[in-house]
Amino acid sequence: MDVDGGGSKRVFHRLSGGAGGGGPSPSTDPRNQKVCFHWRAGKCNRFPCPYLHRELQPPPPQNGTASSKRQYHGFSGDDPEPRRPNNSTWGRVHGGAGGNNKFIRKTEKLCHFWSQGNCGYGDKCKYLHCWTFGDGLSLLTQLEGHQKVVSGIAFPFGSDKLYTGSKDETVRVWDCQSGQCTAVINLGGEVGCMINEGPWIFVGLLNMVKAWNIQTNMELSLSGPVGQVYSMVVGKDLLFAGTQDGSILAWKFNAAANCFEPVTSLTGHSLAVVSLVVGANRLYSGSMDHSIKVWSLETLQCLQTLTDHSSVVMSLLCWNQFLLSCSLDKTIKVWVATQNGSLEVTYTHNEEHGVLALDGMPDSEGKPVLLCACNDNSVRLYDLPSFAERGKVFSKQEVRAIQRGPGSLFFTGDGTGQLRIWSMLADSASSA
Repeated sequence: MDVDGGGSKRVFHRLSGGAGGGGPSPSTDPRNQKVCFHWRAGKCNRFPCPYLHRELQPPPPQNGTASSKRQYHGFSGDDPEPRRPNNSTWGRVHGGAGGNNKFIRKTEKLCHFWSQGNCGYGDKCKYLHCWTFGDGLSLLTQLEGHQKVVSGIAFPFGSDKLYTGSKDETVRVWDCQSGQCTAVINLGGEVGCMINEGPWIFVGLLNMVKAWNIQTNMELSLSGPVGQVYSMVVGKDLLFAGTQDGSILAWKFNAAANCFEPVTSLTGHSLAVVSLVVGANRLYSGSMDHSIKVWSLETLQCLQTLTDHSSVVMSLLCWNQFLLSCSLDKTIKVWVATQNGSLEVTYTHNEEHGVLALDGMPDSEGKPVLLCACNDNSVRLYDLPSFAERGKVFSKQEVRAIQRGPGSLFFTGDGTGQLRIWSMLADSASSA
């Protein structure tokens, strides 16, 4: 099983841009190939500034090679060891010349009656009659078929198929060219989660994990979980599954025997483990017991328990040296390692509603964007690290599954069973 994928090179690169004023732009003048320190701290007041107010453009691919399997650098995976950075930019909008980020007013709301097809106010309605709000966001298509909430989305690298799992006890396979459902797999139990790694699709079920190899058509059943499997992740050649009884089971693939062999069970959570992520040689687990546990991938021992959330920790995400967590307590917390290696909160972002899921991706200019699903039936998009809101997408019911796709695409699955494909382009102001 391919579980490496070159994740150690996950670093975000941004396009270069001018700092304003006449003469050659910093992107073309070799004397000024430096990023303004004050701009990065969010407090440059020089206009024109002699230094860049955007980070440098990435080098072109060598020898014409395409990007690696893990093309969304900076989010999740084998990131660098945590270090204590200058974190003054968290929660601050970049200002000064060339700073184009802006907050979007949170008063914009979707018209409930319009979403149901029966708003009588028409153009005079004071609420939105659109599934998106914000520049560059568009709904490309929606795929119908699931009868209940979509609980997992998998898009294997290099595949022309999209896989979705649902609490309607099925997995559907969609053709990416036609948008048609090409197969429906009846599993006889609710899908709690779904991930892909290399050629493998993993589906979390009641008391079981199903594994399919899409290249060889091999199908395996991994026994051992007690109750529903709510979360899975792969790290250090191990498949981890968070279960309803609070344990985390680990398997290792035996290529000679063509099977997954149980390795261990990590115990410590008192309630179900609903979120897992791997980064910086650590496994992070979020639970219904309101805690996050940090596990060593080398020893599989618990290193630390984080208790700053006051409700269920719904989702976890690694971005560069930071850990992001979200909860039904209406917060997103940003964690960073101290000098002794333990994690502490460096920034807390407050939402108006409980937060259900996180994912991250770059926009078309390579800028990191956080996707944040809330239980008001919306997904908010934030620039990192400023948390400047750049837009929202709406659904008929709350979104429980988010999956980034190729290029500027991402997928969402909501409580009605509807799967939607969205496009996120660069903000028109920032690309001018």
